Amino acid sequence: MFLLFLLASAPSLNAQELSLSTNVADYLAGGTMNLEFAYGFARHWSVNAGAKYNPFSYGKGTEKIQLKQRSLSAGARWWPWHIYSGWWVGAKLQYQEFNEGGYGGPLTTQGDRYGGGLSAGYSRMLGEHFNIDFGLGLWTGYSIYSIYQCQTCGRRLSSGSKAFVLPNDIILGINYIF
Repeated sequence: MFLLFLLASAPSLNAQELSLSTNVADYLAGGTMNLEFAYGFARHWSVNAGAKYNPFSYGKGTEKIQLKQRSLSAGARWWPWHIYSGWWVGAKLQYQEFNEGGYGGPLTTQGDRYGGGLSAGYSRMLGEHFNIDFGLGLWTGYSIYSIYQCQTCGRRLSSGSKAFVLPNDIILGINYIF
């Protein structure tokens, strides 16, 4: 929403201010589809908004593994050299609805996570309109969850809430810069 406000209120858009990207590493980690829009509003600053979605389960019965999620994020990056070029550090706010299970047993955990994250990386220009990003990120926040005996039986074993610190992004991104 914030990104749409910035785009609508911009007096004019010059080349190299908008970016659309996807993280290939997320597709490799369970098939998580993702997309991120960014707007460079100053030489050293860009704002971004992204979404991730994974509806997939793998295997059958008690052997089924899932890393389902719906996730939304909004943040900013600081670029020491110039937007979309070289090193960057970023911060973001994130919400995630998740359903994870099947790793070493039938237990499934589902719930919601709210928090903020920090990341850093490097953007390598491949051409006038294409970049490749490399980076890592962590996020922390609060999780409200329920643990179920299996993925299909619906028998709840426990529920609760807790603080968390998790790896958030392993970034191998492909960017198109308008």
